[in-house]
Amino acid sequence: MSAISDTNRYNYELPPEHIAQQPSNPRDACKLLIYDTKDDAITIDVFSSLEKYLPQNSFLVMNNTHVVPARLYCSSDTKERIEVFILMNEIQPEDTEIRCMVDRKIRVGETLRVLCEDKKTEKSFTVTAQDRQYFMLKPNFTIIEMKKVLHDFGTTPIPKYIRHTPLSENELREKYQTVFAKMKKSEVKIDAQSVAAPTASLHFTNDLLAKLKQEGVDSVEVTLHVGLGTFAPINDENIAQKKLFTEYYEVSDESAQQIALFKSQRRPLVAVGTTAVRTLESFANSSDMKNGTTAGTDIFIFPPYNFKLVDGLITNFHLPNSSLMMLVDALLKHKKATRTIKELYEIALKNDFLFYSFGDAMLII
Repeated sequence: MSAISDTNRYNYELPPEHIAQQPSNPRDACKLLIYDTKDDAITIDVFSSLEKYLPQNSFLVMNNTHVVPARLYCSSDTKERIEVFILMNEIQPEDTEIRCMVDRKIRVGETLRVLCEDKKTEKSFTVTAQDRQYFMLKPNFTIIEMKKVLHDFGTTPIPKYIRHTPLSENELREKYQTVFAKMKKSEVKIDAQSVAAPTASLHFTNDLLAKLKQEGVDSVEVTLHVGLGTFAPINDENIAQKKLFTEYYEVSDESAQQIALFKSQRRPLVAVGTTAVRTLESFANSSDMKNGTTAGTDIFIFPPYNFKLVDGLITNFHLPNSSLMMLVDALLKHKKATRTIKELYEIALKNDFLFYSFGDAMLII
C-alpha cells in the first residue's frame, strides 16, 4: 500500500505541552535532532551547532519569502467582529478581488469594514462570491494598496494552535519572520508574500549564518510564497488528483547558476524546510535548471519519490496527516533510511522536543 492511500501512518498523538508557544531565545538555542540515514545514527544537540553535522562540502538552500500580517478583523451590519484571513500569496497582477477565509458566516453582497481607530479613511470589502470555505472580496481600494492595509491594520498569521503565546503583536512580527526574509516583487505576482512562515528557517540567527559562511557552508536563496494549505491535512481531493494547493515560487538566474555549479561539483544540497524542497523539486521537474524561473507549483511529494536535487533536509516537526510529514517521509525512503518518520517523532517526544511552527528542528542527512 502506498503512502498516499494510507495516511494513517502519519497520525500521532501530541500532548499539548509539546506545542511551542514561542521560539527559543536566541532562535538557534532550540534543540536539534540529527538523523544520519547512512549510519542509522541519532544525535541530540542544539541548532547553533548545526555546522558540526552538515555533510562535508554541503550547501544550504533557503526560502527568503516575507510573511505579511494577513489576519484582519472586520465588522458588518450584523456582526461586530469577523476574522478575515487574506490569502496574499495568491494575488495575480490583473486581480481586482482577493480570496480569503473567515471565522463567521457571511453572505455574498455583504460589506466587511476593517476594524481600525482611524474612522476618516474607512477600508472595506464587498463579498462577491463563495466557493466552499473560501470567499472572494472586492476592496474599496486598489489591490496594490493591500499590503499597506495589512501592515497598518493586520495581525501576524500565527497558526491557531499557538493559543497561549506571551508575545505581543510587535514581537510576533519579528519572531514569525526569518532573519533573511526579503520583500520582493515577482514577474507574476504583485508583492505577493507568505501567509505562513517557512518555519525551519526561523531557527537561523545572523550570528549562525555568519559562522556557517566562515566555515565554508555556502547558502543559496530561493522564494516560495507559503499558503495556508502548507499546514492543512490531506483530503480526498488531494489524494484523488495527487496534487496540492498551488503556491508560487521563484528561482533567480543567479541562484539557478549557483545550484547547478555546486551540484556539478557533487556538493550535497541541504534544503532548509519543506517549502525549499517544494521549490527545488518543482524547479527540477519543470526547467532545464540552466536559467531561473517564476511559476506556480502544485507538486505533491509523497513516497515513493525520486528527489532530483535535494540530498538532506532541515525541518520542524509537523502536524499529523499533513503533506509535510509525507514529504519528509518520502526523503527518508529515498535515502533508504531504516527508521520511519513516526519513529523519529517518538524519539523527539521522549527527548522533550517542542513541535510545530515555533518548535525544535531535525536534520536529516
